Amino acid sequence: MKNKYFFMIIAILIFTIRSVAQVTDNFSDSRDGKTYETIKIGTQTWMAENIAFKANSGCWEYDNDQSKASFGYLYNWETAKNVCPSGWHLPSNNEFTTLTNFLGGDSVAGGNLKENGTTHWENPNTGATNKSGFIALPGGYRDINEGKILNVSKNGIWWSSTEYNQNSSCNLILGTGYNRAVRGKSNKNYGFSVRCVKD
Repeated sequence: MKNKYFFMIIAILIFTIRSVAQVTDNFSDSRDGKTYETIKIGTQTWMAENIAFKANSGCWEYDNDQSKASFGYLYNWETAKNVCPSGWHLPSNNEFTTLTNFLGGDSVAGGNLKENGTTHWENPNTGATNKSGFIALPGGYRDINEGKILNVSKNGIWWSSTEYNQNSSCNLILGTGYNRAVRGKSNKNYGFSVRCVKD
């Protein structure tokens, strides 16, 4: 019986170490000189910040509001596919799955991805631990009907490179009121955040 509990404890410790294992670094974008923190999560290396590269079209800022500078920019899907710098790319839906599986599955991965606290996320920021070091921020989205940026501090939505159909593509959604990672399919003209993953 003692051996059984011993191995259970070891298994829990291994899972805990595995879920928070990370190596931090940084990357400088030669296009504009901006530097991004990066994080190794499992077998993948991600930017630990939303990309903020000023594209010629399909790109929106937060009205020069410096309090939202850390949210990066919002992009439509066509622009999002090409906005990552050389050596990096827009993640596929499968790459998001690799990420969330490593963090315990979609049912809990949102909490492990979200920045903890309420500096950027509205209350209650349910389950947020940021154990992964991903520092997911709630940049909201740009609506295609009114052209307004909505749900800032409530939701973070990130494009994937995976096309769903002619009009829609897949994305990853995190919210302040839950700790799961939600998979969405949205019109390509919405403005969402972008996280780049290393090639």
